[in-house]
Amino acid sequence: MIKSSLLKEFMETGKCGSCPVIDMHQHMGPFQGIYLPNSSAEAMIRTMDRCGVKMGVFCSHAALIDPEENVRMVDVIERYPDRFRAYWCINPNYPERIEDDLDRFSRMKGFVGFKFLSDYHKYPITGANYKPALEYADENELLILMHTWGGSPYDSPAHVEKIAKKYHKVKILMGHSGFGEWEKSIQVARDYPNVYLELTAAVRVNGLIELMVRGAGSEKILFGTDLPWFDPHHGIGCILYSRITDEDRHNILHRNAERLLQPFL
Repeated sequence: MIKSSLLKEFMETGKCGSCPVIDMHQHMGPFQGIYLPNSSAEAMIRTMDRCGVKMGVFCSHAALIDPEENVRMVDVIERYPDRFRAYWCINPNYPERIEDDLDRFSRMKGFVGFKFLSDYHKYPITGANYKPALEYADENELLILMHTWGGSPYDSPAHVEKIAKKYHKVKILMGHSGFGEWEKSIQVARDYPNVYLELTAAVRVNGLIELMVRGAGSEKILFGTDLPWFDPHHGIGCILYSRITDEDRHNILHRNAERLLQPFL
């Protein structure tokens, strides 16, 4: 029997008014070859309202490929300043564009940092093309949401550790928590104050939340969903049904994110 006032409220009302949720890993807009019926800003807000998610931090699908698409996210942030912040995607396959990206980023409001999608771009996060963005993020204490995957030659937990050893001020969010290499991911989050575990997709692994809380502490775990790919209700339910305390649930679902986002609100 799980005793939790948050779980009780969730089961009775479908969301937790006393525990606002912040989704640190979202996307937006159409995706080639796949129909996503709720991918517009307005549709995502309807989903977020239904599930009790007060804010999301996103990177548009288009910006993951084309650096020019980053600036288009500003329109969403200006229309819904209380609901969204964004990551500027750095594509290492356009190294000649990165300095210009950093210049434009410096003049834009509503961005909290960068998104690295190394597995898709087929370029390691430790590679030289990422160095300007890493140095800029470190100097300005920005967030970087890094796609991380166990065993990847581009963004494994071991790759993240190499970056964390060198850049101490950037806040590194391990997207998908180095999926599959759980023990190594937990060790990196535990040993480096600026590294966090982000739960998109990982949240569904039975017993993993408890393992992370024991190994790294609930203060190092962030909630994320990949919305519009996955429904927040499922991820929130996984947190609420984990055998952790309500304090842990508050940390994971909103307190840690609030602390990281405070300079950007």
